[in-house]
Amino acid sequence: MSGYRQVLAVPGMASLLSVSLLARTAITADVMALTLYVVLGLDLSYAAAGVVAAALTAGVALGGPMLGRLIDARGVRPVLMTTTLVQVAFWLSVPVSPYGILLVSAFAAGLLMVPAQAVTRQAIAALTTADQRRPAFALESVQGELAYIVGPAVVILGAATVSPATVAWGVGAAIVAGGAGLALLNPPVGTSSGETARPPRRQWLNLRMIAALTMALGTTTLLSGVDLAIVAALRESGQVSWAAVVVVVFGVSSVTGGLIYGALTRPRPTWLLLALLGLLTIPAGLAHDWRWLSVAVIGAGLLTAPTLSTVADAVSRLAPDGARGEATGLQSSAQSAGFALGSPLVGLAIDLTTPAGGFATAGLAGLIAALIGYSLSRRARTAAPEHRSQRVAARAALEFRTDPKGGDPGPD
Repeated sequence: MSGYRQVLAVPGMASLLSVSLLARTAITADVMALTLYVVLGLDLSYAAAGVVAAALTAGVALGGPMLGRLIDARGVRPVLMTTTLVQVAFWLSVPVSPYGILLVSAFAAGLLMVPAQAVTRQAIAALTTADQRRPAFALESVQGELAYIVGPAVVILGAATVSPATVAWGVGAAIVAGGAGLALLNPPVGTSSGETARPPRRQWLNLRMIAALTMALGTTTLLSGVDLAIVAALRESGQVSWAAVVVVVFGVSSVTGGLIYGALTRPRPTWLLLALLGLLTIPAGLAHDWRWLSVAVIGAGLLTAPTLSTVADAVSRLAPDGARGEATGLQSSAQSAGFALGSPLVGLAIDLTTPAGGFATAGLAGLIAALIGYSLSRRARTAAPEHRSQRVAARAALEFRTDPKGGDPGPD
């Protein structure tokens, strides 16, 4: 655990993780808060609530790279202040907006969501040394799992005791408090506005980066699919009320796995962790009782946070300083797209087969993303020596042409 002590001893790290946890917990709960408000507050269908949730999620996915570019160009604080003010306006308007306006404003709010996750990852990369980054990103992944466990549960509990409008205001207040706290901290992200030249995108959005983003997409596609498959499996056995217990077991297993992985001395390839996660997800479909299903998801849970942390670490290493914000935004977009893709993909598989087919589909999605990531990374390693040899040959030819003692340069 000495690695964690070293990370938390880094000036500003403990406060960054604390404030970020507040913001990320609230952001994790925003979809649930809007869903319950549309269903209970506006007395509309779950389908109508799903459209609002999809609009918010689409905005977040599209806004990630845009906000990242703004952070690269303008710095952290202006972006955080702007997005925090947008969230103030949106969440104050939720209880008084008709459905049509709520739908449009939800997309705008997602587009300008407080980039707590992206800022945290950039700051970790800037504040830590190479040896500290793996335990630091493990803590960041554990933070995300805690937010996932706590946020939606608190919203559901709140909706059962107070009005859905009050719950929406509470979630909005927490997002605003987290965004304002991050703006006050103004953590370093490796570059200041105007101080670092922005590299061309073709230099860093290469095969290695595409591999990392593909595996980010595959990981969250798997995870969102597993959530739906758990509910479907227990509904089929008449135990749907125990789904929350299974999800909590899954989340606690992920937290445990993240802490164990961050304490290891040797990292593991992202593609290998994702492939193992996919393989361990498939047999969970054989369990039909909530007790056995709780046991069956432990293996996949132990690999969830480690896989997410290696993806974040890979993106931070591959992104140059002048484009780290955009790269981190692309990672957030890939993960948001995975969350949006996983549920309908696995839902279709469940409708066509059984809940076990849902687990199999989620696991296969992870396996396919791992294989694509491995293939792209291998191609990148193979292409690198060829590019180096071509550059050496071109340099030698140029020197030969310009060397007065080089003799006849020959035909062009």
